[in-house]
Amino acid sequence: MKEEYSKKARRWYDNDPVLSKSMKILEASDDETQIKLAMNLIKVVIEHNLANNNLIEVDDILSAAEGGAKPGSNNRWYDIDSTLRTAINMLAASPTQTQEAVAKEMANLVINKIKCNDEDIEAN
Repeated sequence: MKEEYSKKARRWYDNDPVLSKSMKILEASDDETQIKLAMNLIKVVIEHNLANNNLIEVDDILSAAEGGAKPGSNNRWYDIDSTLRTAINMLAASPTQTQEAVAKEMANLVINKIKCNDEDIEAN
């Protein structure tokens, strides 16, 4: 029984190792980095969903952004900020194929942001 429980992913994004690692790094990032990455993530998710004809109208985009919201709840680490919550909810509402593609781009965004922060620290 214990083995069966441990094989099941606790969170939806733990099913993809790249996405899971990106989310862990994003969670550990400072607030400013999270917001910047969230805005980029929203753009990337919309682009992928438009390219795959998953989102066709503005209403589709808005409903994807509102999906997964828990009224009056801030239990998840990304619920504290509305921009971050919107980005993650949009990604969660996307098809698995889109999530996998976005996970790779998200990993690159996170890595590039970390490199920029490291270069800023070294310059000072």
